[in-house]
Amino acid sequence: MSILIAPSILNSDFSDLRGELAKISGADYVHVDVMDNHFVPNLTLGLPVIESILRATDVPVDAHLMIEEPDRWAVAYAEAGCASVTVHAEAAAAPVRLARELRRQGARAGLALRPASPVEPYLDLLSEFDMILVMTVEPGFGGQSFIDGTLPKITRTRAAVEEAGLDVWVQVDGGISQETIERASDAGANVFVAGSAVYKAEDAAAEVSTLRELATAAHQH
Repeated sequence: MSILIAPSILNSDFSDLRGELAKISGADYVHVDVMDNHFVPNLTLGLPVIESILRATDVPVDAHLMIEEPDRWAVAYAEAGCASVTVHAEAAAAPVRLARELRRQGARAGLALRPASPVEPYLDLLSEFDMILVMTVEPGFGGQSFIDGTLPKITRTRAAVEEAGLDVWVQVDGGISQETIERASDAGANVFVAGSAVYKAEDAAAEVSTLRELATAAHQH
């Protein structure tokens, strides 16, 4: 299972998106948070900006849709060229049908869970998804501190994936930094979204490498 680092551009300088994307050219994915001010109390960017990002970087784009009615909107992100599209279990009316449609469009299908949402209802359906995103903060704003209470859920998710013999990635998003990434990796996560940790670092590219090294070492224990 490979360790993947997906910096979130939520904390980047949007006035120089091309330059900010260049800083993380060594990352595995570019994580883009799409918020609609309904599902979460924040408004970020939508499809037109994602299309610009896709043109400005060779790094695959991982779109995290924190929006209402993802069943209606998500497929367009796959059609635009996002490599991975994640929708929230709490917002999707028919998550399995939507995941199948995303896969048909050539994207990886992700399912996200808020910190208090149980993973158990989805464990029998794991084969329908390519990634489970366990939110390690409440979705909506960057810069929040990691919720340690999500670690057992990461562990249960990883155990279920392995028991089923599936290649489903477990992603964590929220408060991921040099201080927390080892705990998340040790719990079973393999895809790490880091926003402020990367973009507030003096050298974003070096920070991506350091995070990858820490997560890899913790995973091998």
